Amino acid sequence: MRNVTIDNVTDVVISSLGQTTPIPARQREIMEALLRHLHGFCKDVNLTHAEFLAACDYLGRAGAICSDKRQEFILLGDILGVEVLVDMLSNPITGGETISTVLGPFFRENAPVMPKGASTVQKAFDTQETVLVEGYIRDTEGNPIAGAIIDVWEDAPNGLYENHDPEQPDYNLRGRFESDADGHYAFRAIRPVPYPIPGDETAGELIRFMGHHCMRPGHIHVMVSHDGHRPLISQIYDAESAHLDNDSVFAVKADLIGEFKKAPAGADTDLTLRFDFALPRADAARMAAE
Repeated sequence: MRNVTIDNVTDVVISSLGQTTPIPARQREIMEALLRHLHGFCKDVNLTHAEFLAACDYLGRAGAICSDKRQEFILLGDILGVEVLVDMLSNPITGGETISTVLGPFFRENAPVMPKGASTVQKAFDTQETVLVEGYIRDTEGNPIAGAIIDVWEDAPNGLYENHDPEQPDYNLRGRFESDADGHYAFRAIRPVPYPIPGDETAGELIRFMGHHCMRPGHIHVMVSHDGHRPLISQIYDAESAHLDNDSVFAVKADLIGEFKKAPAGADTDLTLRFDFALPRADAARMAAE
């Protein structure tokens, strides 16, 4: 094409797809939609060249921040509501299962494997409230799932996850637990507190550009898995927490709100939290997605 114009540039670029090397149909579908939406966006806002260069600089700075302790692009996707949307598209509700929500940028693999009922707390804080979290992991027909793994992580009372806080021990407030023959799981932790997502660097720039705040409600992250069942990535929200109605990453779901109750006399924690999980079989989940 020797004469690219504002009217034909989108079609010219799309026509180049697979021109030299064949590409898979799904790859073509994604690229064609991306090009049409991206070019359409530029036209809609009449993007200037200076704004284009600023965006390139911004993305470059975001990439430079990424490390094993901070995944900036996941954080940007959270702020824009993209991760929660992709999660809902990827995990359609088939009936009866626990609803999923975002993974977020603070997950770490290989959390310590702990016995049922053990505590994830390695460092105590003066303001902490300890909590026994327990419940049952079942399939969508109500049958117990023995041997399910529940991976949990949360922030400390200072609002920081341990991988962002040099004062906390490695893997503090993180752990992996296994359900018993009845599908029961239990672990001891602390009541999560609202916290700001990182407001520095490019994430902070974006959220200020949007005119939104950085706060998230108090929550415990969970990842529940068992062979033959669709894995669950979700969060348990504190019913009494601030920011349930204006979460900075739009991830709150009503069914994921749990009630932290005062523990009975003689208990070894301040609070208790009961929360059950239901996992769909992998074949049922796959059929629903198709």
